[in-house]
Amino acid sequence: MLIPLVLIALYVWLSLTWTYSSGERAGYVQKFSKKGWVCKTWEGELAMVALPGTMSEKFFFTVRNDSVAALINRSLGKRVAITYQQHGGVPTTCFAETGYWVSNVKVVE
Repeated sequence: MLIPLVLIALYVWLSLTWTYSSGERAGYVQKFSKKGWVCKTWEGELAMVALPGTMSEKFFFTVRNDSVAALINRSLGKRVAITYQQHGGVPTTCFAETGYWVSNVKVVE
């Protein structure tokens, strides 16, 4: 009985700490809100436009840190670059709705 619980706890810990990939994307945050019934996380949508007048690609992301969320809220309406880490296999949406977790944001001039 104890071994399956330890394995489940190890899997959850590993999925939350191990980063599959990391990178940076630039665009305009067009949606950003705090969501969740029990576990509240900030969920957002970044519109990435390659050329003016073309269709934008949407990048969905999660922010788990309130100080990073405050930076994003202050930069709404401006072009930003977000730094993210991709976490694969997160067991429930309680931890995040997406696998892309933003760790930093900066305004791009």
